[in-house]
Amino acid sequence: MDSAIRVQGIEKSFKDLHVLRGVDFDVKAGSIFALLGSNSAGKTTLVRILSTLLKADAGTATVNGLDVAASAGEVRASISLTGQFAAVDGVLTGRENLVLIARLRHLENPGAIADELLARFSLTDAGTRRAATYSGGMRRRLDIAMSLIGDPPIIFLDEPTTGLDPQARIEVWQTIKKLADGGTTVLLTTQYLDEAEQLADRIAILHKGTIIQNGTLAELKQLLPAAEVEYVQKQPSLEDVFLALVGDTGATDTAGDASDRTADSAPAGKETR
Repeated sequence: MDSAIRVQGIEKSFKDLHVLRGVDFDVKAGSIFALLGSNSAGKTTLVRILSTLLKADAGTATVNGLDVAASAGEVRASISLTGQFAAVDGVLTGRENLVLIARLRHLENPGAIADELLARFSLTDAGTRRAATYSGGMRRRLDIAMSLIGDPPIIFLDEPTTGLDPQARIEVWQTIKKLADGGTTVLLTTQYLDEAEQLADRIAILHKGTIIQNGTLAELKQLLPAAEVEYVQKQPSLEDVFLALVGDTGATDTAGDASDRTADSAPAGKETR
């Protein structure tokens, strides 16, 4: 199957608040697709629709070739969803968390499944420790490992590095890259420009409920001209492209966002010194 996820004309409103205003995109099987947008852009709402937790007001969406509205049960069996905060039981050990999920999925040899995933995510040494003692990056890796029990072909990661320190973010990035290398399709929502730049095969910018651009990193950078600084050509960054398209230079981040990402949104031009 060429497209693991296909979204066409999805709309969603909550009373008078129009969150999604006709969203269209395809996600190629085995790729990392980043849905990039500011807070309240509609990213989480769209993920909830694709994971059958919400119903769209209009439009269609298929996941793994299945219609999310007509075949919700089959869709759930072929996906996994990891939210913005790790759904890990801190009282249990890392291994016990994995065994619990394997048993809930009625899988054979839950202990062997847990041990394989601990090794895969470099958590074997910490497997007998309570999850409450894990660092943020370790908890997120365990959370993703729990999501992979049952080998779902598609995984949704909704802002997976929210609140993590830089080292923990890198650990999660490495985990996500390994997922795609193993053939898993990853739809990643993020408000971090560097995250999309580091991970995604393709990036869609969601702004005020619509996709305003969709392409590879190289294609998006071509939307702005290169700047020249003392005769040295400077290519626009993804941040330049995002801010130029969104046209919002005064937005402030939420209290939970640990990084400072203010930037000048004016297109790059001729600079002199």
